[in-house]
Amino acid sequence: MTKSKTKKSRREFLKAAGVTGAAAGAAAVVLSENKAQAAKPDSGQKVGYRETEHVKTYYELARF
Repeated sequence: MTKSKTKKSRREFLKAAGVTGAAAGAAAVVLSENKAQAAKPDSGQKVGYRETEHVKTYYELARF
């Protein structure tokens, strides 16, 4: 086997492996039955930034 044949067969193998991997990934996504759900707060509290005690402590320690 010559060097060019070896290189060509390696290239062909890597191309095929890439295409096969991409197809398998796409099939897994399409066939997946689980749907992603957005997280919902358990209580009536507001969602978002909250300035809690540990956040206030960080702000105090971060001042120069």
